[in-house]
Amino acid sequence: MVMFAEARRARGAQIARSSKIVKITDRFYAVPSQQTKGKYAVDPEAGTCMCPDFETHGKACKHLYAVMFARHQITDSDGTTTVTETLKISYAQNWPAYNRAQVTEKETVQTLLKDLCSGIGQPKYKGNGRPALAWSDAVYGCTMKVYSGMSARRASTDIRDCASKGLIDDAAHYNTILRYLDKPELTPLLKAMVEESATPLKAIEHNFAVDSTGFHTNTYARWFDEKYGKERKYQRWIKAHAMVGVKTNIVTSVEVTPGNRGDSLEFAGLVRSTAERFAMSEVSADKAYLSNENLELVESLGAVPYIPFKLNSREDGAGAGETWKRLWHHFNAQREDFAAHYHRRSNVETTFSALKRKFGTAVRAKKCTSQINEVLTKILCHNLACLVHEIHELNIDPKFWAPKAVQ
Repeated sequence: MVMFAEARRARGAQIARSSKIVKITDRFYAVPSQQTKGKYAVDPEAGTCMCPDFETHGKACKHLYAVMFARHQITDSDGTTTVTETLKISYAQNWPAYNRAQVTEKETVQTLLKDLCSGIGQPKYKGNGRPALAWSDAVYGCTMKVYSGMSARRASTDIRDCASKGLIDDAAHYNTILRYLDKPELTPLLKAMVEESATPLKAIEHNFAVDSTGFHTNTYARWFDEKYGKERKYQRWIKAHAMVGVKTNIVTSVEVTPGNRGDSLEFAGLVRSTAERFAMSEVSADKAYLSNENLELVESLGAVPYIPFKLNSREDGAGAGETWKRLWHHFNAQREDFAAHYHRRSNVETTFSALKRKFGTAVRAKKCTSQINEVLTKILCHNLACLVHEIHELNIDPKFWAPKAVQ
């Protein structure tokens, strides 16, 4: 019960921080719903709310906690309550470490990227003419182009600056960068680099969350609507399926697919890839990933799955194994404990929000392969930015491509 109350309290703090809470009378406050466009009336003095959660359980809901946070309501040890509505909510932040990370991020990312690209092998040259650009320099240029948030032409200045610092041997021409972004061989290489960039945090991350997010493209699909006699179109988009460490928001594994690809189909690959490099304790995901196979996979890798069951899920459903039955009872009999662990899944939404705010919600490329590689590069840039923060926050020293210990 205590853990479930903490989960409600955390969600209430989120509402108070991101939504506008209005005092409508001397007693009542209007708190926006997170699921609908409506609002709920909250009476903090009586400790009541009009939401379904309060009506069902009769206990403090997230809307009531939101009002308490907004009013800065504090209960002392002697039972007296103090309310100071003029105060704002504050959150702990290591500002010196944050400031150092922000002012040095770009140059640190450039250095980390050099170390990461040093592990890229170069195919043997078989021609008679001029040798091709080194893959390490090409990937470096592609990544810096995406990190800058500019077109390949405008990003050329940053890439030439990196060459002058000795971070790369050759500054690739912008046409060369665009050509490499469209190479299918780049896709598995970028996926491996995303995974490797997360490896320095393997001693820190033990709890993970899985979800997907979409990126808009500038290409459209068209068809002729015979019924209305006119052409219609819709904007294409692609989807990034990712597994994220809930403490540092690092992406530990990723798969980029067309927008209509189902989420659950990518779950096994993400989990197995992360398990090769991290010691997993918990894996959280929403109902879209619920299946007997997914639950058994997580348990077989030594972790506990926290995937909520659907309303029509049954203990003895078709194909239900021992893992399904045990977790079904846990979900229904210990809902408070389950919710406290499952709530960590919200960190994957935080990761996607940070990634898109910093590196954009859409891709510039027009070709399918280029679009996939651009999304992978965005995620690689996000991971490098996370590493910069942890260098100052946790005093880590990232090392890439370290030899694996012999079992």
